Amino acid sequence: MSTARSFHAARLTRREALLFEAGVKLGGVFHQYLGMPVAPSTAAETARTIERAVALQPFVVRVRVRIDPRAGGPVGKGPFAYAYLRAEMLDVTVRLRDGPDEVEARLAHRPDLRYPLMRVVHAGPARTRRLTRRARRAART
Repeated sequence: MSTARSFHAARLTRREALLFEAGVKLGGVFHQYLGMPVAPSTAAETARTIERAVALQPFVVRVRVRIDPRAGGPVGKGPFAYAYLRAEMLDVTVRLRDGPDEVEARLAHRPDLRYPLMRVVHAGPARTRRLTRRARRAART
C-alpha cells in the first residue's frame, strides 16, 4: 500500500506529505471553482458537488464545503442577476489520513485580512472520530 510520502522525491514524513496534499486540495478548490454562477437556490448543491469531487482524491477522509451566496452580491439585474462564486463565499475544511497520521486544513475568508486564508487546523495523530462509509473507503485507498 502506498503512503503519501512515497509519492515525493524528497524525504518527507507522513505528516509533511499530508500537509502538502491538504494544500493541493484546498488550492484546487479555490482555483477551480471561483467564478462559477451560484445562487441561494444552487449553493448547497454546488457545495455537495465540490465535496464529492475532492473526496475522490487520495487520503481524503472528510470534506466539508459551505457556500454563502449572499457574501458576493449579485451581478446584473432582473433575470440576469446572479452571483459568481467568490473567495468570500467559501468555507472549506478537508481532513486527510495516512496510517496513524491525520491533517485537517481549512480555507476561509478572513475579513480582517481581506484574504482567503488557507491554514492548518490539526496535524498529528489521527483523532478518533466515527467516519462515514465513504471516508472509511477513502482511508483504505
